Amino acid sequence: MFEARLAQASLLKKILDAIKDLVTDANFDCSANGISLQAMDSSHVSLVALLLRKDGFDFYRCDRNLSLGINLASMAKILKCAGNDDRVTIRAEDNADVVTFIFESKNDDRILDFELKLMNIESDVLGIPDQQYGAVITFSAADFQKICRDMTTIGDTVIIGATKEGVKFSVSGELGTGNILLKKGATVDSGKDKDETPLTIDLQEPVSLTFALRYLNFFAKATALSSAVSLSLSKDVPLVTEYRIEELGYVRFYLAPKIEDESSQQSAN
Repeated sequence: MFEARLAQASLLKKILDAIKDLVTDANFDCSANGISLQAMDSSHVSLVALLLRKDGFDFYRCDRNLSLGINLASMAKILKCAGNDDRVTIRAEDNADVVTFIFESKNDDRILDFELKLMNIESDVLGIPDQQYGAVITFSAADFQKICRDMTTIGDTVIIGATKEGVKFSVSGELGTGNILLKKGATVDSGKDKDETPLTIDLQEPVSLTFALRYLNFFAKATALSSAVSLSLSKDVPLVTEYRIEELGYVRFYLAPKIEDESSQQSAN
């Protein structure tokens, strides 16, 4: 028997909104310690890793390890039926072919329950090695979302460069070029009434890498989950974009840097 309850359905909605446009189907692996998910996007370019610790739930029970194969778009449709302040309970029997979602209103005057058919999803859990990064940049998640959105108006890729002075985002395209330099302690006017997170950098060595803006914009959909985002960069290893989810866990997105001579190789072909 598996059962987990969250005080507010809005949190689960935000988690689904953060990953459902990247990942179509995924296994929610449930254990005594919590719920985890690891899945590649459909293009096999980026990786999503989600962890929801049992201590972050109002109630959590998992008698034995089980894997719930779920279509995320279908799960998101069911969650739309819940009010943001509804309590949400996820329940599944050990060998069930469905998972049950129960939504209870704050006043206990309305209870909805839905059964979603489970899928058999073959997936290999990738061992993500512990990595020492050349730079770990932490700043406002809203600022990161705005930078990615603004840069996309000019080009398809962004160069992220970290030095002891700060972090620089550079883009070039048919319209021209653009650069944003954030110094330590800086915040960006994101147009949102909320406390901004000043930029900090844990720098081991200067780093400059190129990434596809399309995927960074997908990652930035997790902005609703956290006020801060951290970018971990090192040469020749994937970027890690992490959003911490209150006391519950985190969602991490991994994206390999683009190789500088990739375009010249393509033109040669």
